[in-house]
Amino acid sequence: MRRQKRDSSHRAFIKGYQAGYDGRNKASCPHSDETPLAQDWFNGWREGREDNWNGFNAQACQQKVISL
Repeated sequence: MRRQKRDSSHRAFIKGYQAGYDGRNKASCPHSDETPLAQDWFNGWREGREDNWNGFNAQACQQKVISL
């Protein structure tokens, strides 16, 4: 049985969310600034930072990542 390819923009968002929640800075983005993947990563990073600042615990953030 073959696996479906993962959507790269969704994966970039999730990785950015995890980086933002963990407190890593924006400069740790693995994509160049002008690509759509970088924008998805930054959007995820912003949402992760916001959840971190709002006091979400790690378990709640893991559930959010799973539901995305």
